[in-house]
Amino acid sequence: MTKVLVATDKPFAAIAVKGIREVVEGAGYELALLEKYTDKSQLLDAVKDANAVIIRSDIIDAPVLDAAKELKIVVRAGAGYDNVDLAAATAHNVCVMNTPGQNSNAVAELVFGMLVYAVRNFYNGTSGTELMGKKLGILAYGNVGRNVARIAKGFGMDVYAYDAFCPADVIEKDGVKAVASTADLFKTCQIVSLHIPATAETKGSINFELMSSMPKGAIVVNTARKEVIDEAGLAKMMEERPDFKYITDIKPAIDADLTAKYPDRYFGTPKKMGAQTAEANINAGIAAAKQIVDFLQNGNEKFRVNK
Repeated sequence: MTKVLVATDKPFAAIAVKGIREVVEGAGYELALLEKYTDKSQLLDAVKDANAVIIRSDIIDAPVLDAAKELKIVVRAGAGYDNVDLAAATAHNVCVMNTPGQNSNAVAELVFGMLVYAVRNFYNGTSGTELMGKKLGILAYGNVGRNVARIAKGFGMDVYAYDAFCPADVIEKDGVKAVASTADLFKTCQIVSLHIPATAETKGSINFELMSSMPKGAIVVNTARKEVIDEAGLAKMMEERPDFKYITDIKPAIDADLTAKYPDRYFGTPKKMGAQTAEANINAGIAAAKQIVDFLQNGNEKFRVNK
């Protein structure tokens, strides 16, 4: 019998597992669970006879793929997939997919939860500012970026966006102002929200030069990937621009230093929390199960991310 393994160090909610089970078993497949595992050897053992795997932030690398002799597909329940070695998956003839859009609203709402916290001076009792009328820049206008734009308009913000892969007319159809470059976005906007993936081109790309070009009272929000930030540049920015704030749900390596030096201008959540809602958890898990069934039964590779 075809076996689908759910391998999650951070487990899905029980209701999400129930939905995944209904999809998988409804297709006539076996569902196996590996939850809260504490050692990679447990994952290596569990994948030995799996035909498909659903993961969250779990690492799927060459050793895992070597062990998974029957594996045909891995689905990352979420948008990001940098925890999967795509080249190794391709070499093993394994299809890798993500579930784009399923946690987009959850991430976008977190952006504004942190933004309100930041502009109200982390609720320290002093007078803060409002988001209404502020210029918000969205770097990458994908599923999350579009939800951020939607919510920002509700706050009465002036919304700008740049995406190298999204045409300006598509952005402007949503009532968002398209700019010509990342540099223009940072120069124009008091607040910039990052939604770019961690790629060879983007890693370390958010540097001192970009951040220092921002207007007075600047805030950078990072719910994307910590690798896109040039941490030396961030440290310099925090030191040289006392009007600058950085808020994130992916703590940088210099988190302890920033927390100690700038408790009134820096905030990082205890762990990555963008997708940590019941709704996103359920949506992404069930979407992953449906994509696996569609792939195994119909060969549908719509959400494939490896070549």
